[in-house]
Amino acid sequence: MTIADTDREPNAGLTNGKHITTGSINTGPISTEPIDISWEEVGPSEDPVKPVESSSWEEVDRRVRSRISDAMTLAENHFASTALGRLDALAAIPAFTRTAAAIASEPTTAIQIGTNYAAGMMRAFLAAGARAVGGKVDGPVAEAKDKRFADATWTDNAAFWLLRQQYLLWEQSLQNLVAQAPIDENVRVKVGFLTQAVADALAPTNSLLTNPAALRRAVETGGQSLVKGAQNFLSDLTNNEGQPQQFAKGVYEVGKNMAVTPGKVVFRNDLMELLQYSPTTKTVHEIPLLFSPPWINKYYVMDLAPDRSLVQWAVDHGHTVFLISYRNPDESMRSVGMDDYLLSGPVTALDVIQEITGQEKVNLLGLCLGGTLSMITLTYLDAIGQERINCATFLNTLTDFNVPGALGVFTDETSVAKLEVSMAKTGFLPADNMAKTFNMMRGNDLIWNYVVNNWLKGEDPPAFDLLTWNADSTRMPAEMHSFYLRSCYLENQLARGIMEIAGETLNIKSVDQDLYFLAAEQDHIAPWRSSYTGARLPSGDVRFVLSNSGHIAGIVNPPNPKSKHWVGATDELPQNPDEWLASATMHPITWWEDWANWIEPRAGKKIKPPSLGSKKHPVLGDAPGTYVLGT
Repeated sequence: MTIADTDREPNAGLTNGKHITTGSINTGPISTEPIDISWEEVGPSEDPVKPVESSSWEEVDRRVRSRISDAMTLAENHFASTALGRLDALAAIPAFTRTAAAIASEPTTAIQIGTNYAAGMMRAFLAAGARAVGGKVDGPVAEAKDKRFADATWTDNAAFWLLRQQYLLWEQSLQNLVAQAPIDENVRVKVGFLTQAVADALAPTNSLLTNPAALRRAVETGGQSLVKGAQNFLSDLTNNEGQPQQFAKGVYEVGKNMAVTPGKVVFRNDLMELLQYSPTTKTVHEIPLLFSPPWINKYYVMDLAPDRSLVQWAVDHGHTVFLISYRNPDESMRSVGMDDYLLSGPVTALDVIQEITGQEKVNLLGLCLGGTLSMITLTYLDAIGQERINCATFLNTLTDFNVPGALGVFTDETSVAKLEVSMAKTGFLPADNMAKTFNMMRGNDLIWNYVVNNWLKGEDPPAFDLLTWNADSTRMPAEMHSFYLRSCYLENQLARGIMEIAGETLNIKSVDQDLYFLAAEQDHIAPWRSSYTGARLPSGDVRFVLSNSGHIAGIVNPPNPKSKHWVGATDELPQNPDEWLASATMHPITWWEDWANWIEPRAGKKIKPPSLGSKKHPVLGDAPGTYVLGT
């Protein structure tokens, strides 16, 4: 059979070895031989359909999310330039917006958490009903130890017990929502911190009608506690920027019952005064000891009060103690940088100490930011080839800022940039800025605790030396503070070995002195695990010790029944801090005892105490000096 197709060219070709004639009609005999040909070979062909790969949808999802992220970044940049954006110092609104958008993109997470919350509420109502008739049924949320709910009514009264369970369920749901949201970790940390701050503020204990202890006191006093609480509130609104007063004023004063260890001012420059303390022992260790305090707040947390003073403890243990007292910066110091704090602070102090005592080396002890500057001092002296530090002690100090804890919320790029704009106008960071930041980091202890006691219960704030010191805040020079935030919190330069100070690149691994690192288990400013990570960076022998309590109470830790500290089984510091803790031994005494034993063999032989000051550096006045009194 011949196939004729007038639409094709003559002699179009061969198909399966057969010649197909086209363009004419064959009138000859019909062939009965079958044609070996298939429809697929001559029929119209279809374009091949590519299978959809499962990863294609993931790629689409990735691109959509990327586009959304880019759009939100543009919106955030525009928002930052608005009046509201400039007021949002922490860039909280963009962070919450990103989180809300992320949760909306995966609604199953929110649905699951909401379902769990509803189920928990049902369990709580049923349990409360049983408790109302004398049953002892547990609720859906385990009730951890929380001093806000210490009043027995929160356990014994079914209605208040239910209110507590409702609050804990809500708080737990918020935490889960933030924890499971598909957002960047830095956004999660910020939103998590701020969400917890909101949850703390809305606790039922902070409201008169839902605080059984406040209600009971109102009844017991015939309403007088409410009157006194209102007076306290109005006084704080007028005189304390609306913040509850944390301590009784006028009870503790610098030079009266705080910072009273006897000593003299032996040097003064535009940045600091150098104090030398009077010996209390007939002989002293030949190697002097220099205290390097932070200049966020004032130095006397290290010389707080009689029998609560680390300075006094060191003097009584035979050390010749010097201490730096920094000036409270003002606008004239806007250009003072970290170089100045290094060269006009510890380095100058070393020169003065050497001249007064005749000793070539000094033992160094730094606290918090003063500890960071102490490590900078060690690395700088090593860089210029000077061996002037015999050993060093670091108290609640960060040298590795990779995981800065809650302070990271306040030190991301956006927050730092906004802070720099603000500091450029005044030349400094206002004192109350740091105070409010630290209070916010421990809101339940430093804000809401006093809202309840002072405003709801009508009680007077207690007399407390630590909180008196805590309120004695200082300003920070714009240039120095900007460098500190960027080089440490944003870029972690010191730990990475790329920080440049006074023309030198600092290498922390070159520090080979014996070092003592003290951290506190509840520290919210210098988390102990981060301090531990920094302790592993130097090449010298390191003794790492963990104290109980927090950032300040862990330092002001004289011998008392509550004191305890942990020391590793060996001098080796494994990479994982929790591995170190698992093998550490707890000692039911203050770390002051451990430190005294550690530094004694590193302080040299006993000699006659040096004079207070010298001919070149005469006594300028009595301790605590004048800079500590500056406002």
